[in-house]
Amino acid sequence: METTNLTGNRIKQYLAEGKRFDGRGADEFRNIIIDAGIAKNADGSARVRIGKTEVLVGVKMDVGVPYPDSKDKGTMMVTTELLPLSSPRFESGPPKFPSIELARVIDRGIRESKFIEFDKLCIVEGEKVWTVFIDIYTINDDGNLMDAAGIGAIAALKNAKMPKYDEKEGKVLFGELTKNPLPLKKDITIPITIHKIGKNFLVDPTREEEDLSETRVTIGSNSKGIISSMQKAEIEPLTIKEFESVLELSEKVSKDIIKKVEGSFK
Repeated sequence: METTNLTGNRIKQYLAEGKRFDGRGADEFRNIIIDAGIAKNADGSARVRIGKTEVLVGVKMDVGVPYPDSKDKGTMMVTTELLPLSSPRFESGPPKFPSIELARVIDRGIRESKFIEFDKLCIVEGEKVWTVFIDIYTINDDGNLMDAAGIGAIAALKNAKMPKYDEKEGKVLFGELTKNPLPLKKDITIPITIHKIGKNFLVDPTREEEDLSETRVTIGSNSKGIISSMQKAEIEPLTIKEFESVLELSEKVSKDIIKKVEGSFK
């Protein structure tokens, strides 16, 4: 169900007064809950809830052939399933643009941040490398699936263990894991998506707020403020001054969210 004009006008009126329906500030996320290791048959997994928005992320690894331009590095593939059970807006069948976009933005954030140490996933240069599969499933969509999926992917990767590999047979022993974690960098990079509604910028929108978004920018950055990826969506342009506001808000919010994500692994 789309947001009604009446609800939309009320949301815009509240934002103009510096308020939101649920009492949060424009720079505040809803409560974030991260549960790692929820799928016994995955090499790594996590469930992330941001308010009522919920996603599941699983990590599986297999042995494959490296890309021609990186013969000594592992590979990665990210897929997203926008399940109909999570929203009446989603339908079964081949992936549509929202699903493809979500997977690509999460893929870019992880890949460009160099969070996975792909050079340590080489088995035989030019012949065999580990491929990391990251599968994202939506359970409930109440806005901001992008950030929930990004946090879930990082949490699942942090939870992952390397599968056992039979070198003599040249195959993965599925269901059997080593004690070795997936090789990752210490600094995590997460996406923060900034939405513009009218003249206001905010993070972590509810479903109703997200329906009113005129433009959004997803920025992947780490605790040091280093930006590794950026994606703008929707057709509404941003002025240089507005874009500076987006960067400032992203930097402010990301540090706090990164601390919360890191705290879930202690």
